[in-house]
Order: sequence, then C-alpha cells, then structure tokens
Amino acid sequence: MRPDLSLVAIIQGAYWFLTGVWPFVHLRSFLWVTGPKEDIWLLYTVSVLITVIGGVLLAAGLRKQVTQEIKWLGIASAAGLTGIDVYYALSDVIWDVYLLDAVGEVILIVLWFWAGRKGLVAGESSFK
Repeated sequence: MRPDLSLVAIIQGAYWFLTGVWPFVHLRSFLWVTGPKEDIWLLYTVSVLITVIGGVLLAAGLRKQVTQEIKWLGIASAAGLTGIDVYYALSDVIWDVYLLDAVGEVILIVLWFWAGRKGLVAGESSFK
C-alpha cells in the first residue's frame, strides 16, 4: 500500500520543523547531542531554513495541497542534507550522530518516490 504524498509531507515537515526549532528552544541539549559548533550564527541560519522548509511541507500536507514543487522540495532538500551529513561525518568534521540523520533523510526520499503521484494536487504543475 503506497503512502499518500500528504502523509509524506506531514512526516518530513514535522521532523524538519521540530529539529529546526530545537536549537532555538534549548541550544545546550542540541549541542550535547550533535556536538560543539564554532559558528552558532551558522547553526541558527541552517535551523531557520530547516524550520521554514519543514513548516511549508507540514502545511501542504495538512491542507492536502501537495504539488510537484512541494514533492521536489522535500526530495531535494533531504538529498542535500544527506550529502552534507555523510560527507562531513565521514570526514570527522561533525559528529557521527549526523549519520543517523542521513538514514532518516534517505527514508524520507524513499517514501516520496514510493508515494509516486498518490495524493498529488491535479493540475497544479506540469513539472515531473
């Protein structure tokens, strides 16, 4: 049974929104889990972007307004984080806990492709 695109958008949106907000809510616990950071301003910049993308995905999923653009936002952003997580964790720049995030991101990508076009808002986009 294929998942609906709205469900995938809700899952990724909630995950990204919560992890994006986490450093703003409790920086100390975020750093304890993910490791020390030299540039906190950069952490906050990435957190804002992840929070915004997560919020957009979550809103689209809850409203059942998932277009091809929303689907590809989810796929491309998860792929981007996967690449960053894997490359920099294996280069010992960031802690290996980011490899767990990479696994989560790959699962999200698989879910997007598995869902296919199920639940796609018709007529919203010709981008495939």
